[in-house]
Amino acid sequence: MTERREPGTLYVVSTPIGNMGDFSFRAVEILKAVDAVLAEDTRHTRHLLHRYEIETPSLAYHEHNEAKATPKIIARLFSGESFALVSDAGTPLVSDPGSRLVAAAAQAGIPIVPVPGPSALLAALVASGLDTRRFTFFGFLTRSGPERRKAFDEIEVLAHTAVVYESPTRLVGTLSEIEARGGGGRDAVVAREMTKQFEEVRRGTVAELRAYYEQVEPRGELVLVVGGATPPEPAEDLVRERVRSLRGAGMTSRDVAATVSRELGVSKRVAYRLSQEADVKPGAGDE
Repeated sequence: MTERREPGTLYVVSTPIGNMGDFSFRAVEILKAVDAVLAEDTRHTRHLLHRYEIETPSLAYHEHNEAKATPKIIARLFSGESFALVSDAGTPLVSDPGSRLVAAAAQAGIPIVPVPGPSALLAALVASGLDTRRFTFFGFLTRSGPERRKAFDEIEVLAHTAVVYESPTRLVGTLSEIEARGGGGRDAVVAREMTKQFEEVRRGTVAELRAYYEQVEPRGELVLVVGGATPPEPAEDLVRERVRSLRGAGMTSRDVAATVSRELGVSKRVAYRLSQEADVKPGAGDE
């Protein structure tokens, strides 16, 4: 009876986005140990492998062959071989190929091990100076059509930070669209050529950056980071009505201000003022 081999491991390995010194010791060790490196562009990856004296063979795995190549790689993983998935730069699957393979490996019960490292998305975000507690990543926006409009619809009302990958030729158009939708005053950052020789992080409002890049042609790889939209203040009549309801229920002015601020997003100062003005007899224990 033939002994069944344990499946191999699929490593998802991040590679430098510019500065070659950002490659981790662990990543090098894994690329040396696996049976093959699955590369978006084998010619591009060959330079990286040569730099770190990695002699592991590389196989092409990209958006044009992933449907055909995935079942073959899964079969080899089942037979006990291990592979490292890399993209041309940064973290695989983040606006790069690989999702199909990782999903297939997960469904097949094959171990998947991430090897974290450089990411243009995160590099731009942490250098932006904008709120990083919550953000939405839109990747590359489509050039036209309903998908592009839907993305701008989301960015228009997004209350937290938005991150977009954009090409130099479409940057001004994207900034102009956000401005046309009332976002000209939102804080924004264009992060260019992250970790490379001509790295630049330019800050300003959406309108200021649009005006600047209309005069200065953007170059290189770009990440656009846009601060969240300020939600509109609710109509004062709506706030006043809610204040009267809560005051009529016996709540103190201070408690009303806190509740209305939380529920309707109005400032506590405004809610407290309207509570004080409410033509309702204060409840027991009111200040």
